[in-house]
Amino acid sequence: MESLVINGGIPLFGEVEVSGSKNATLPIMAAALLTDEPCVISNVPDLSDVNFMGRILTTLGAHVEREGDMIRIHARNPRGIGDYNLVRKMRGSVCILGPLLARLKSARVSMPGGCVIGTRPINLHLKGMKALGADVSIEGGYICASTRRLRGTELFLGGRSGPTVLGTANVMMAATLAEGETVIDSAACEPEIIDLANFLNKMGARIEGAGSPTIRIKGVESLHGAEYSVIPDRIEAITYAIAAAGTGGEVTLKNLRPEHITAVIDKMREAGVSMERNNGALTIRRTGELSPVDVTTLPYAGFPTDVQAQMMVLMTLAPGISIITERIFESRFMHVNELARLGADISQEGPSAIVKGGLPLSGAEVMASDLRASAALVIAGLVASGSTKVNRIYHIDRGYERLDKKLQKIGARIKRVQENNRSD
Repeated sequence: MESLVINGGIPLFGEVEVSGSKNATLPIMAAALLTDEPCVISNVPDLSDVNFMGRILTTLGAHVEREGDMIRIHARNPRGIGDYNLVRKMRGSVCILGPLLARLKSARVSMPGGCVIGTRPINLHLKGMKALGADVSIEGGYICASTRRLRGTELFLGGRSGPTVLGTANVMMAATLAEGETVIDSAACEPEIIDLANFLNKMGARIEGAGSPTIRIKGVESLHGAEYSVIPDRIEAITYAIAAAGTGGEVTLKNLRPEHITAVIDKMREAGVSMERNNGALTIRRTGELSPVDVTTLPYAGFPTDVQAQMMVLMTLAPGISIITERIFESRFMHVNELARLGADISQEGPSAIVKGGLPLSGAEVMASDLRASAALVIAGLVASGSTKVNRIYHIDRGYERLDKKLQKIGARIKRVQENNRSD
């Protein structure tokens, strides 16, 4: 089991190159199942989740080859049954359902897993497949779907906490090969959905409206191979921005799209952080005291749930009271108790965390509970005095490419250690 050991209190200075987006890469890889021709995807991050998706596609019969930040996928004759023990371990793997159903007219995919951050039902995925004309059932832990022919339809994909991102992706991919036109109302508007639509259109799909609440897909007979470069990872970019602000340093983020993170830029400026945009780069600087701000997570283009934990760390440094409200996942405050080990004063009331900021943080041993909580604990270790040890960091490797190496380059005293006798 690996851990990260951090000696904190060091301001960060320098440049960070933002990697490609994990949340865009996974459905784009799955979309390669829609054609019998090769697809070449570049700017792909080297992450355990991406490698895991590659293994899943391989078990489906696709040829997957990686070289640097490029992946070549050729699904000449895919199988319609996903490996149970692989698919069930990663939430993003559910996005193979739509492509397999569209291409083969039959799919058998394990119920997905992922981080423990609250209930994430797939009922909207199944609703979408049924609306397109598939017979869908749950048998022995598998989603079983079959159809003679998918047919375009109009459907509403809004859920209790807003639109479903992976559900929108799944339905959009399935609809590319359906007969007629499909209209998705209350579609997810995330940049990753736009990226998937752009890739599908390069394959010959006819998709309009991606990035808006209404997406129209006119089905085609077949799709062809394509080459495509994935967008930068907006969540990774924000994580480094908050680390820079928290340590009181100055860091320039390169290879990102600031227009994808405007809600966070606005809140960080409100907190007293300088955020300067310049030709696709973003420079983060903090020289004075932080101000408390209130944050509510919302579907895009609101404040992202994937940044809630990191922003909470920043607010522990701001004298006064901040209220952070989580509206997407009900169990996404598991990092609160770990931050308390470092000296943070945070209480939870329903969907809100009340942060009494301004108290100094001091290093301690903490345990990561999920991907974004892991990043938050690393940031906390960077700003705390003394030594912090973050355990169970395999979560970090799911979504951050060489996080410790990138932090080292901008001055962080952080190292990865191997421990062979841990019981966690």
